[in-house]
Amino acid sequence: MTILIFAGGLMGASGVALSAYGAHAGGGNVTTAAQFLLFHAPLFVALGLAGNSSRIRSAGAGLLCLGLALFCGDLLMRHFADTRLFSMAAPFGGMAMIGGWLVIAVSELMNKSR
Repeated sequence: MTILIFAGGLMGASGVALSAYGAHAGGGNVTTAAQFLLFHAPLFVALGLAGNSSRIRSAGAGLLCLGLALFCGDLLMRHFADTRLFSMAAPFGGMAMIGGWLVIAVSELMNKSR
């Protein structure tokens, strides 16, 4: 579960740095990406600290991480490189994040039913 804590730490640090950039240099996409990273960082740290991860919960965390990378990556590419990561990267990333949250929710229900 060390990787989840590491990922949460990177998300938190990136979110703070991007928030500062967005506040001082402007950029709505940068600020949005920063917010999404900061919103999700505590979840990854909490999942890592919980330590009792099931395969389903780990899959949910992986899906969330993929979604964040695609969503935030696309927004940041638009701002810094004036291009997209790839067509539909942000919407696909958003859907992956929604799916990741749902998988994490279901993983707890499946854990309680045992």
